[in-house]
Amino acid sequence: MHTAKLNDSEIAERVAVLKRFRSLLEQQRLKFREYLTVLEKQEKSISDENADAVLQHTELEESIIAEIFTIQKVIDPLEYMYTNICKNEHSDIPHLKTDLDDLQKRVLAQNKRNRELLQTHITGLRQQIASLKRPYAHKESIYASTARTAALVDLSL
Repeated sequence: MHTAKLNDSEIAERVAVLKRFRSLLEQQRLKFREYLTVLEKQEKSISDENADAVLQHTELEESIIAEIFTIQKVIDPLEYMYTNICKNEHSDIPHLKTDLDDLQKRVLAQNKRNRELLQTHITGLRQQIASLKRPYAHKESIYASTARTAALVDLSL
């Protein structure tokens, strides 16, 4: 290690970058776990055909995704600093990154399952709608204009 050549401020800078980077990775991992939980509950709601719950899960999902992207905007420059400043130093960052990558893959797989389930459900609904019998399909509506409707009204007395 090169710690013998570093002064106290450089060591403090490295420690601060490492701590902040680790903290942000842990936050993002927590958000991905939360997102995965929401997706799993959403899958159950889709299967149960509970449209209100699906909508709630979708809204929650959107807010979690926004938080993940916000954290990622801060992680990117810190990761660059980490790789340039903290070279070859032992830390748990690689483990956190691996765990985060695994969670991202699980989230993508769950998201794909949910999309496929929704697509199947939508296809079924379309088939049900197409098969509905419309009792007034070939009859004139009582609200449609007909030739028997008056066009002029005589107001003279």
